[in-house]
Amino acid sequence: MTVQEKALEVIRRLKEEYPATHCTLDYKDAWQLLVSVRLAAQCTDRRVNIVMQDLLEKYPSVETLAAADPSDIEKVVRPCGLGHSKARDISACMKVLRDQYGGRVPEDFNALLKLPGVGRKSANLIMGDVFGKPAIVTDTHCIRLSNRIGLVDNIKEPAKVERALRKIIPPEEGNDFCHRLVDHGRAVCTARNPECQKCCLADLCTYAEDRRGSKT
Repeated sequence: MTVQEKALEVIRRLKEEYPATHCTLDYKDAWQLLVSVRLAAQCTDRRVNIVMQDLLEKYPSVETLAAADPSDIEKVVRPCGLGHSKARDISACMKVLRDQYGGRVPEDFNALLKLPGVGRKSANLIMGDVFGKPAIVTDTHCIRLSNRIGLVDNIKEPAKVERALRKIIPPEEGNDFCHRLVDHGRAVCTARNPECQKCCLADLCTYAEDRRGSKT
């Protein structure tokens, strides 16, 4: 089986296992997802969703958030950790959206990358979830599972994993595939003690095969 064939089979099985996948960050507008993704660095999506409720209650629009003092934003987002840098980036990003884009999030990958605090992972998430464009979101689950399964070969750098996956994942499948990797990474293929015995991918997975070999 080639790596391309393996990728298609992994996609098929994950679709069966997690048919109704979606982004676990709550949002109504693109700018809200942009803020949530920045808050999600080294923080759980569950906590981000709670903090975002407080943030949106106080600052319900791009304009109000852009006009806020970063120190006031920091007071609200502190529970997500790294409050100072996150508040600074959110403030700067909202100012750019207000001043250059009329309060809207640009539908262009390179324009997204120029926004303060926005990296490739965030830009891909926006492109895929908001605009329905081809996207590969290389979060920790994506990187861990792609290496374990054998879709990439010992590659840990997010940008390199993204490039490798784009070669083998059909563009129309990329966004939901990455969401399903998150689903599977949380439910079965956890960072510690993955439950290979109940994994729908065990017979395809390089990591599971190595574990079986070590027990013989």
